[in-house]
Amino acid sequence: MRHVAWAVTSLALCGAVACGGSESENGAGGGTGGAPGGASGTGASAGTGGSAGASTGGASSGGAAGAGGASSGGATGGGGASSGGGSGGGGGAAPWQPKPGTTWQWQLTGSVDTTVDAAMFDIDLFEAPPATIDTLHAKGRVVVCYFSAGSREDWRSDAKDFKSTDYGKALVGWPGENWLDIRAANVRAIMKKRLDLAVSKKCDGVEPDNVDGYANDSGFPLTEADQLDYDKFLAAEAHARGLSVGLKNSVELVPKLLSHFDWALNEECLSFSECASLAPFIQANKAVFHVEYVDQQSQGAAKKSQVCGKGSIAGFSTLIKTWDLDAWRLTCP
Repeated sequence: MRHVAWAVTSLALCGAVACGGSESENGAGGGTGGAPGGASGTGASAGTGGSAGASTGGASSGGAAGAGGASSGGATGGGGASSGGGSGGGGGAAPWQPKPGTTWQWQLTGSVDTTVDAAMFDIDLFEAPPATIDTLHAKGRVVVCYFSAGSREDWRSDAKDFKSTDYGKALVGWPGENWLDIRAANVRAIMKKRLDLAVSKKCDGVEPDNVDGYANDSGFPLTEADQLDYDKFLAAEAHARGLSVGLKNSVELVPKLLSHFDWALNEECLSFSECASLAPFIQANKAVFHVEYVDQQSQGAAKKSQVCGKGSIAGFSTLIKTWDLDAWRLTCP
């Protein structure tokens, strides 16, 4: 997960409806073929922040409707979705494909603050209770569920399902987490089950993390071709279940994966001068959910002044967050 890995580095250096690492650690999925099934996801908690969301009924562009129709780019939990919408729980409608400028909240720690005013909530697949997802859907929110697709986390409920040969070197700064051999059939079988979990939890989409192991010291001889195959596999399996899927970081793979993913999520592209690499998503009318980090909330206003308005993130949905990804957020503009 880039957000934690870079957090460690920074601190060291600087002191749904149907339906979140360092730059080097996150990727995206896409792929060939996919089996039907359900994925479940859990949400993350939210703390302070925002006004209440849309009530049951219609949702604005990029939002979701809990029990009624959704507008363009939206998803519906209990009714039909219009163009770009997806039905809850892997239904027959097309997966959610948000447009540039779609508002969002990313919370992977703490009790999810469902009052934040955002069209999309990105929360943890394993940790969020189904009731939280139901609450967000009732407010007309799209729910994206986060999970690591490129690492074994020894605290997850399915950690025992990995074979000893499935995982290799540890992720620096992440105790209990090891890179996966994305070529292994067993690894892919486990990921299918995670996508099924996302469906069962009624996630509208998924955010697969750590899917650029080929660019890291994973302990396996992974190539770019291996990574592309795996990322496309993840995207295809998500789409087969009616789940929207985002490309996490992995900016160098954007040209080859753009057509497989519904949106992008990026951490710190301004800090790493990489934002131009994500422009193809905006040009394709697909949202780019973007975060720049601060070490503490008191630094947020200055960061926002520095970040918002930059030409290289025009059209991005930009948040200022702290490294632990709790409920606190500032938005651009």
